[in-house]
Amino acid sequence: MYTTHAHVTTWVIAIILFVIAFALYKSGNTKGSKIVHMILRLFYILVIITGGILFFKFQSTFGPALYGMKLLGGLLVIGMMEMILTRIKKGKGTGLFWLLFIIFFVAVLYLGFVKLPM
Repeated sequence: MYTTHAHVTTWVIAIILFVIAFALYKSGNTKGSKIVHMILRLFYILVIITGGILFFKFQSTFGPALYGMKLLGGLLVIGMMEMILTRIKKGKGTGLFWLLFIIFFVAVLYLGFVKLPM
């Protein structure tokens, strides 16, 4: 139970930091955006650790395939967040990555809140 709360808290903070880092990169604040981006990378690790704990705790009980899909989807969400911020920093286009981020994020939320019991 507590691990679920820790996991949800870490990914909510990660999404907030992602939005802040994106806004800072878009505004041209390179120093602030680098700091927030590095803190966000720490939260990626925390999200992965708490998600891994949940995966190993519940995947054998409630359907390993769905938990495996959620794990993969979560990693893809993190990957798309990192790709968006890196490409914004380099001044490259991010349209495809935003689309993939939204698709993966909605899929992970659906699996986490609707399909899976934990």
